[in-house]
Amino acid sequence: MSKDQVLGAVILIGSIAILGVYAFLLYAGYALLAYGIVITVAVVAVMGIVAWIGWTMATTPPPAPIESLDEFEKPADEASAEPENKV
Repeated sequence: MSKDQVLGAVILIGSIAILGVYAFLLYAGYALLAYGIVITVAVVAVMGIVAWIGWTMATTPPPAPIESLDEFEKPADEASAEPENKV
């Protein structure tokens, strides 16, 4: 098996094990604990993503300023002149 397949199998087994523990906690009278764990994990995950976005924005250098468009504009007399047809 390749490393990817081993990692996939570990993720599969881990998710099934976590699902079993969660179901046990729900039906064994620890529903409040089970809900608390799920909510805590969700909040930590969302805040982790928000923190990562903030870090990325804070550490990324600003983009280079856009040059003035005046340099790229044609003078008025050239812009109105008709193009020559070369055959």
